[in-house]
Amino acid sequence: MTTTTRIYRGASAITGPLLALEGVRRARLGEWATVRAPGVGERQGQLIEISEPRTVVQVLGEVDGLSPASTAVELTGDLATMVVGRELLGRALDGLGAPADGLPRPIGEAVRAIDGAPMNPARRERPSDFIETGISAIDGLNTLVRGQKLPIFGGPGLPALELAARIVEGARAPRDEPFAVVFVAIGITARETQGFLARFAASEVMDRTVLVLNQAGHPAIERLLAPRIGLTAAEFLAFDLGMHVLVVIADITHYCEALREMATAREEVPGRRGYPGYMYTDLASLFERAGALRGHPGSITQVPVVTTPDDDLTHPIPDLTGYITEGQIVLSREMHRRGISPPVDVLPSLSRLMHGGIGAGHTRPEHREWSDQLYAAYARGREARSMAAVLGESGLLDEDRLALAFAERFEREFIAQGAARRTIDETFEAGWRLLDTMPRESLQRLSDATWEARQRTRRSS
Repeated sequence: MTTTTRIYRGASAITGPLLALEGVRRARLGEWATVRAPGVGERQGQLIEISEPRTVVQVLGEVDGLSPASTAVELTGDLATMVVGRELLGRALDGLGAPADGLPRPIGEAVRAIDGAPMNPARRERPSDFIETGISAIDGLNTLVRGQKLPIFGGPGLPALELAARIVEGARAPRDEPFAVVFVAIGITARETQGFLARFAASEVMDRTVLVLNQAGHPAIERLLAPRIGLTAAEFLAFDLGMHVLVVIADITHYCEALREMATAREEVPGRRGYPGYMYTDLASLFERAGALRGHPGSITQVPVVTTPDDDLTHPIPDLTGYITEGQIVLSREMHRRGISPPVDVLPSLSRLMHGGIGAGHTRPEHREWSDQLYAAYARGREARSMAAVLGESGLLDEDRLALAFAERFEREFIAQGAARRTIDETFEAGWRLLDTMPRESLQRLSDATWEARQRTRRSS
């Protein structure tokens, strides 16, 4: 609800994009402000800190020429909101929710605060059923379940952003249920922005996709607002319109860098590696907006992308992300170097909620046994590869050489799928073709019933 505007003339200090005011009353955290100064014009700002001695306004846009003494700040009383509705599907927005596709501002169906509202834990549904991404290493072995938070971890130079874009293009809900994708790009270049706009506009999925594109040259505050813009749009689609929504956020590392930049400008006491001590809580305020609610047909599933600095999974950003989310998809630099695309290393990857969305009624009855056997056979092959590096392949036992050959074929034929999209049935068939090359005594994770069913399928085909 809008309150009467208040105008404060003269700021006590300006530090970078932050403007400090004293004697502010009845202010609200997140409230929008209008900043004016002679020769500079008008800038938009947001209240990011409220305390007894001072109130801090984050100014959006350039601050060159702003003088504390001549600055006037008008507090509007309005919190950060955005227009939401089905009309956003097919649109591209910037980090503040304004059109980035040259089209008029959407009218929408409602106006919602971008900070959202926390889900009542007692009303959360346990994530169930799967989302088909078209990536075999994910769909088959680290299945993404509706309502889950499953991040992608990849070091600098690895194609995590490309994998995220492929998931946006290839994601599907089973049984043709209402489905939408919200893609939030944080801190990307102008060239990448144009590339995403052209790529998705030319694809058949744009009509069910909302793009939120924040560029690296925009103010840091926009990198903090962009994922909230996307999640607010997703919440309306999911819980008001009953759609299953996949939210892909890339890159969380850029978000955390902006968080650290803001904390430094506010002269806060730093935590691990200079990041603010509240970064865990801040990230949780994003990730915990995923889920399904009892009594609502829709759901929100999140795939955050994290560029792990120096390939270090113990760095605060992937470390804290891993604590909040339910598994991880890990990209391998060694596999990328060998030209395997996408370079998903399935052994350290994990989907903790996978078993709630696979099996009878979801994918196939044998999915759990099938995936366990592929994991076991591949792990044995990786061990054989390590031994061959020391002993040479000729020094391996026959079963180790067989396992090594399986690992090579598994990476070339199952994980490496290039630009192709695979359905869940094609993923199963690719895995079974590999298991068919192994003797029955090596497949201890498959029950006799599953093995015999596979043999009947092979004979009939």
